[in-house]
Amino acid sequence: MTSPSPSPRRSKITPERELEFYEATLDLLREGGYDALTMEGVAARTRCGKSTLYRQWGTKPRLVAAALRGTRSFQLADIDTGGLEGDLRAAARATGAGSGRDTPLMHALAHAALGTPELLSALREALVEPAVAAIDAMIRRGVERGEIAADNPAAEFVATQLIGVVRARPALEGRYADEAYLVRFLEAAVLPALALRVTSPT
Repeated sequence: MTSPSPSPRRSKITPERELEFYEATLDLLREGGYDALTMEGVAARTRCGKSTLYRQWGTKPRLVAAALRGTRSFQLADIDTGGLEGDLRAAARATGAGSGRDTPLMHALAHAALGTPELLSALREALVEPAVAAIDAMIRRGVERGEIAADNPAAEFVATQLIGVVRARPALEGRYADEAYLVRFLEAAVLPALALRVTSPT
């Protein structure tokens, strides 16, 4: 895999204007797919010079990844309920809440990323790695509080399970992994493997 290109020098734009760029990018992706998306098209949709986009994000893959991350109202890193079970439940609900909206787009981008190493790298950097890091931090806090054993063999796979099932369910069942499904999955597969008793209501 190629290394991510250096981040471009970013100029100051307002958060509101940045959101306009992000929403235009995602709208154009939904309308025509990744291959049809151009920086020129985003510039025309938002009535700005394309040099602004290149100066701010540098490349189309980085703009796409930033748009996906920047339009999410909630980040897994914000979760800290004080207990591992509560953290994982909140993570499952937050992930499931956006699955119906994000999953079709992410499937299309994942297909495009197979032939575009820079896009794959940008998506991992902006979306996958922060989510994995946030879940791993929940596990680490759980170990520090004595909620799970430090050598629990299931601990390293929690992020893979929660993130992977979002992609797997549409392929296997033709339905999105919504909040209710992810909470059931958590209770049936993740919490027992971590030797955590299910104490909170579904």
